[in-house]
Amino acid sequence: MPFSRLDRVTTPAAHIGFGLAAVGRPGYLDLDRDLPGQRTVEQLRQRTHELLDAAYFQGVRYFDTARSYGRGEEFLAEWLTARPEVQDVVVGSKWGYTYVADWAVDAETHEVKDHGAAALARQWAESSELLGPRLDLYQIHSLTPDSPALTDTGVHAALGRLAADGMTIGFSTSGPAQADTIRRALAVEVDGRPLFRTVQCTYNVLEPSAGEALAEAHDAGLAVIVKEALANGRLAGPAAPAALTAIAGECGAEPDAVALAFVLRRPWADVVLSGAASVAQLHTNLAAAAVDLDDGQFDRLTELVEQPEPYWRHRAGLPWH
Repeated sequence: MPFSRLDRVTTPAAHIGFGLAAVGRPGYLDLDRDLPGQRTVEQLRQRTHELLDAAYFQGVRYFDTARSYGRGEEFLAEWLTARPEVQDVVVGSKWGYTYVADWAVDAETHEVKDHGAAALARQWAESSELLGPRLDLYQIHSLTPDSPALTDTGVHAALGRLAADGMTIGFSTSGPAQADTIRRALAVEVDGRPLFRTVQCTYNVLEPSAGEALAEAHDAGLAVIVKEALANGRLAGPAAPAALTAIAGECGAEPDAVALAFVLRRPWADVVLSGAASVAQLHTNLAAAAVDLDDGQFDRLTELVEQPEPYWRHRAGLPWH
């Protein structure tokens, strides 16, 4: 599995990845998105390449994108082509959502979900054309318990063929029933073998409900990637809860670094994603690797937990901006 390459990385940021959700398209659900008001394709292309450079040279080795991240795959592919010396990274993308906003921040609909076999075939062709042999991991985007991809044997067979050709197959989750989704996905097999080798899941100080299921997945041999560790900006900057800000002061760090350090402390967290939209945000995110939370501080952070249903209702109400 390509994630074994990360085991040889000894930089402090080895367990922090960089996700392109916030910079591959002009609109995104994030309260702390540090982008200029003018967001042309060329401006975001340059911003993305600057972030990829900064992340790589500070030790980040996992890069995560998706078909629905606007031009995220395109920007990443261009960067990889321009940096032929970069051969030690792991690249992941996702299928299952189609970006339909046509580069408009105020679009009524930004992405459309389709977990069917036809969508997989179309989007795999698009992803492989852009990323080619640099693509290591292909994930189903945002599985939920009612997703047909959990039971569609045609989708399973198609993904199984990709796996037989050497592609690592994974899935991401979303919604208040992430733990149920993970456990159901662990049972999916093709030709008597587990189909999925990675799971990408929302887990943070406010929403840790999938923790036990992620530990089970890790014990089953899956690599665990944590997304939305900053709760779409709710755990960074001025939006951070007072308790988090206080602990950050005690640690001599920013709230976002402490929130990421909280997740990095979990023994099953193989990679925790930064979704930074600026180099300044990336720098403070990567400082998480140096934050050493003591047991008392960790326990104080666990008191910020919200119930999954209201957490996900709040997330669904965030504006695209």
